[in-house]
Amino acid sequence: MSNQDQQPADALINTTDGLAYWESIAPDVNGMLGGFPHISKVDIQGSKNFLAKLGVGAKKRKVERALEGGAGIGRVTTGLLLDGIAQQVDVIEPIQKFTDELKGKTGVGKVWNIGLEQWEMQDGGERYDLIWIQWCVGHLTDHQLVSFLERCKAALDVEKGGFIVVKENNSTSGKDDFDEVDSSVTREDATFRRIFKEAKLKLVQVELQKGFQSSGLLPVRMYALKPE
Repeated sequence: MSNQDQQPADALINTTDGLAYWESIAPDVNGMLGGFPHISKVDIQGSKNFLAKLGVGAKKRKVERALEGGAGIGRVTTGLLLDGIAQQVDVIEPIQKFTDELKGKTGVGKVWNIGLEQWEMQDGGERYDLIWIQWCVGHLTDHQLVSFLERCKAALDVEKGGFIVVKENNSTSGKDDFDEVDSSVTREDATFRRIFKEAKLKLVQVELQKGFQSSGLLPVRMYALKPE
């Protein structure tokens, strides 16, 4: 058995390697989606349907302020959150070239060019009605992810019913899997649920993304979370 097999998958994550991978990726939808740009429309629609069941968008309630973690080029910020979901969206994205075109766009607020593990709200900072986190937390260790979710929880406007959505691939191998290509981890559903409990977040809705099976992709789950 190799040393890699003996270690927890998240112990193998190297932030520098992960950043170097994304710096090498083109700032377009093809790059963001790993060569599967055709799934973007299905992905966005699935997210809209999920939020509609939570009473947001789809001609229902429009939230005042949202935050997207790991925003990339803003595919979700512009295609989902600013399309009938939120009036303003702040973004966290460590790769500056990805966010260059977002800066100054109508509806885009603050842009933090730092990693999720470095982000924290300033005292007296804005509170969010919705925090959307998609296809990025595989670059955080379990401990970093718990800590990040705790900071997200503290940034929610709980009086307005603020909530967090995590949308991520799920491993089907029976364990969490480390990917050497981008130095990330694909977690099992059970691992996510354990992490949410550690962050003292309760699941209010869970749903499998539909329409990806024909592309041979891993299952993708959407988790809606609120503070316990």
